[in-house]
Amino acid sequence: MSQALTAGTSGFGHEEIADGRQTIADTDGVDAILTALNDDDCRTILQTVSDSDERLSAAELSDRCDVPLSTMYRKLEMLTDAALLEERLRIKRSGKHTSEYGQRIADVRVSVDSGAGIELELAQ
Repeated sequence: MSQALTAGTSGFGHEEIADGRQTIADTDGVDAILTALNDDDCRTILQTVSDSDERLSAAELSDRCDVPLSTMYRKLEMLTDAALLEERLRIKRSGKHTSEYGQRIADVRVSVDSGAGIELELAQ
């Protein structure tokens, strides 16, 4: 599973602009984000994480989104790879640590330009 991305960069190497916005113009980055946003389960997961006041584990998201756990792991990987969710480690006293997921991006804007192609502006 993907690790959380460091602050200041996206998974596609684009630098963050000072106001918390970043622009993605490379084909791989645009494709990964649009593919994730085109997926019904991924949109449900994003909405659930956005509505929650806390970070949620895969099992918690599976229950809340009514998505099988095996499918949930694939969707979470797609969303973290696209830099739409942030993954962190939840430390438990029992020693059974688990990943938890939180919102990384609050807004996605799509621009189509005949010269530049498709660009995405992401806001935190």
